[in-house]
Amino acid sequence: MPILTANLLLTTTPLWAAAVVLLVPTTIFAMCGPVIVRRYVSLNRLRTNNEVAGFKFAAVGVIYAVLLAFAILVVWERFNQADSDVANEASAAATVFRLTQGLDAEHGAAVRKATTDYLKQAVAKDWPAMDRESSSHDVTVALSAIYDAVLKFHTFNTFEALVVAEILRDVDRISEMRRQRLVAASGVVPGIIWTVLFTGAFVTVGFTFFFGTANLHAQAVMSGALSILIFLGLLTIVAIDHPFAGTVKVGPEALIAVINDFGEKALR
Repeated sequence: MPILTANLLLTTTPLWAAAVVLLVPTTIFAMCGPVIVRRYVSLNRLRTNNEVAGFKFAAVGVIYAVLLAFAILVVWERFNQADSDVANEASAAATVFRLTQGLDAEHGAAVRKATTDYLKQAVAKDWPAMDRESSSHDVTVALSAIYDAVLKFHTFNTFEALVVAEILRDVDRISEMRRQRLVAASGVVPGIIWTVLFTGAFVTVGFTFFFGTANLHAQAVMSGALSILIFLGLLTIVAIDHPFAGTVKVGPEALIAVINDFGEKALR
C-alpha cells in the first residue's frame, strides 16, 4: 500500500516535481553505487565475475525491459481508451440534442435542458472528483434527470416513440461512458505490479555495480545513464496511470464543445 500511496502522490504533483523525485535520487544512487562497491571490493575480484555477470545481466535486463514495455503499453492503451470514452460520451450527448428535434416542443426542450445540466455538472464536479479517484453524486442525479425527462409520460405518436427509443439508447451510452471513465480514474496498474517494477528497477541498476572496469568514472556514468532510462519509463507510467488526474490527463474539452454547440438550444 505505501507504493500505491507514493504513486498517487507523484501523480497529483506537477510533472517536473515527479521527475525530480524519481530521477535525481536514483541517478545519484546509480552513480555512487560503483564507487562505493569499489572501495570494499578490489578491481581484480570484480573482473573475475565480468563474464558470468554479463550473461546474468543480459537476462535480467531483457526480462525487466519486457515488463517495463508491457506496463507502458497497457497504461498508454488505457489512457487512449479514457480519451475515447469521453469523446463517445460527448458524441452521444450531441446525438441526443439532435434527436430531440423529433419530439414535441415542450418535451424536446425538457430533454435538452436536462442534458445540458448533466454536461455542465460533469465538467464542474465529475472531473475534480475523478482527480481524487471519486465521483460526484450530483452528476449521478443529473444523469437520472435525463432519463426522467425522456420518459416523461404523455401520449406518443409512432414517430415520436421511435425517436424516444433512439434517445434512450444514446442516454444509455452516456451512462456507460461515464461509468467507464469513473472506473479508469482509479488507475490501471495494481500494487503488485508497482512493487515488481520498482524492485526490478533497483535490481537491474544494482547489477551494474559489480562489474570490474578500469575506468571507474565511465562505469559510474553508464550506471547513471541506465538509471535515467529506466526511471524515465517509470515516470511515464506514473504520469498516465490515472487518466483523469495529474498534469497529463484527459480533460472535459469534448463535453464543453457540445455545451457550446448545443447549449442555446436547451433554452428553446
